[in-house]
Amino acid sequence: MNLTISGHHLEVTPALRGYVTTKLERISRHFDQVVDIKVLLTVDNLKEKDLRQKAECNVHVKGRDLFAESTHADLYAAVDDLADKLDRQVLRHKNKTQDHHHDTVKRLM
Repeated sequence: MNLTISGHHLEVTPALRGYVTTKLERISRHFDQVVDIKVLLTVDNLKEKDLRQKAECNVHVKGRDLFAESTHADLYAAVDDLADKLDRQVLRHKNKTQDHHHDTVKRLM
């Protein structure tokens, strides 16, 4: 799994990088076919202070690309919300790709 963390108008500190890494490990623990994860952390100059911090993520899994974004006043809370959204999407994708069909039972006459 390749993990790329970048910041826009923000310096990605080692503490922030470690926090994002630990939160996104949950995705690879649920679904082992994750190929690539790209995280973009931004700080916007909006007048509303509660929507200033933004976290976006693109996850490339086998057969599909998943995207989620979250905005919050605190960047750590935005990363928490982002990890929850991605976790739900990955679990939904995993359930869709699993073969739920069973072989029919042949009747003996």
